[in-house]
Amino acid sequence: MKLIPNAGRTAIRAYSMWANYLGIACLIAPEVIYAVSGVDTNPRVWWVLALGLIVFGIFGRLVDQDGGGRWRKWVLAVIAVALIVAAGSALAMSKPQPEPPMIVVDTTEAATMAVAVPLVARWEGKRNAAYLDTIASPAVWTVCYGETRGVKSGDTYTDAQCNAMLERGLVTYRNGLHGYFTDATKATRLTPDRDAAYVSLAYNVGITGAGKSTATRRLNEGDIEGGCEAIGWWNRAGGRVVRGLVNRRANEVHLCLRGAA
Repeated sequence: MKLIPNAGRTAIRAYSMWANYLGIACLIAPEVIYAVSGVDTNPRVWWVLALGLIVFGIFGRLVDQDGGGRWRKWVLAVIAVALIVAAGSALAMSKPQPEPPMIVVDTTEAATMAVAVPLVARWEGKRNAAYLDTIASPAVWTVCYGETRGVKSGDTYTDAQCNAMLERGLVTYRNGLHGYFTDATKATRLTPDRDAAYVSLAYNVGITGAGKSTATRRLNEGDIEGGCEAIGWWNRAGGRVVRGLVNRRANEVHLCLRGAA
């Protein structure tokens, strides 16, 4: 690999390079802000700004960047304003909500499953005969509502067996996710609907992903509405927004917010 003759100058002065530097900074900004201040910001704002900077960087490689003093100053001013607006927007969207009056909830496993099973079944889809899921890496035999454990070619299940299998799986996910909740969350913030919404998220993105998410972090801090809102951020697959996930997350957020006021 050979660098261009003016690599050093380009790295310091090129619009496109600075757009890339700032785009990377925007992608890591939410984690840095949380590590320094403990404040959760909205990752959507940072993601949109990072994407805009990357697009600008591509454009920047196509224009004459030498001798354009006024053009350079104008561009840098626009970027600075965009960064300030984005940071302000992200912080404004993350203002902590007051802790609601403490009410002890008595959410049993059965009460949660009564909501979670039909919720997840609606969005996962059911196939009674085993099929090879080639999207997974490596491919895996799958049946019913996405069950893979112990499944092999030729397996078939009735609707009742699929529903029972789903419930057993959701109980496992619920137990794992509850390890990330504080005692206060489990005692006062998890209604059956809210519990089911979080379990559905975990079933879709994994226990660790949901457990370490902003949604769980906010709920543990007493920000119920903020936690429910953050569930809706999990709407991408393969780096792009997926309509099916947008609709599923909206359903989960709606359930989560019941009784939050």
